[in-house]
Amino acid sequence: MSSSLGTLYLVPNTLGDQARQAQLAWVLPSETIGQAAKIQHWIVEEAKTARALLKAIETVTPLVCPIQEMQMSEWRGAARNAKYGAEIKAADLLKPLLAGKDMGLMSEAGVPGVADPGAELVLAAHQLGAKVKPLVGPSSLLLGLMASGLNGQRFAFQGYLPHDNQERVSKLKQLELESRKLQQTQLWIETPYRNTVMVMACLSNLSPQTKLCIGIDLTLPTEAISTLSISEWRKRYPNEAACASLQNRPAVFLILA
Repeated sequence: MSSSLGTLYLVPNTLGDQARQAQLAWVLPSETIGQAAKIQHWIVEEAKTARALLKAIETVTPLVCPIQEMQMSEWRGAARNAKYGAEIKAADLLKPLLAGKDMGLMSEAGVPGVADPGAELVLAAHQLGAKVKPLVGPSSLLLGLMASGLNGQRFAFQGYLPHDNQERVSKLKQLELESRKLQQTQLWIETPYRNTVMVMACLSNLSPQTKLCIGIDLTLPTEAISTLSISEWRKRYPNEAACASLQNRPAVFLILA
């Protein structure tokens, strides 16, 4: 690790757009806010979202320079960038580090590098020999696990489950078997507009005694977290219309068989 290189700071974002400025007080420590305010060179998943967080930070702590003067590059992962014709290499975006400039890496929501394309940039920074500094902030995965009451000693994050219905059902049954065999909590996320489809797939295909936790809008004023057996969830949500209130809201799902 070279002392002449800049540091890559991993800056957490809030978990939702609601009352972003009000969220800062309880989801980002003052040290994280203070460090973010000092950074001029950024790599972000979505510039609009990053600017919104920086504007919220600016109401608490003065920024090192005006937001419009910051160097901000977008990174959505090598595969996704290539799909849309953007031939950008992770190392190319880290050039300020080579000049001794500190950089910030910000996710669309939550912490960079976890269920997030920023992991590729973190690895590239390590390969350059630069210091990588993770800052404290909200992770929906850990918050969901903490609040679930399920096994927090042994767990596995599965990312997104398949979109195809048959493949989704097959994956759910596989995860339930692994959970029962290993006594391991299985957790995953879903695109919000498919929440009701995911819930009904769980209720239709998992064993009645399997525990399911659904965490919605974590850290937001509308936060809701419940852990029930599948048989109990079936009483609460007998059909898709009954769980319509879960639709289009950020969610994390956890099971323990």
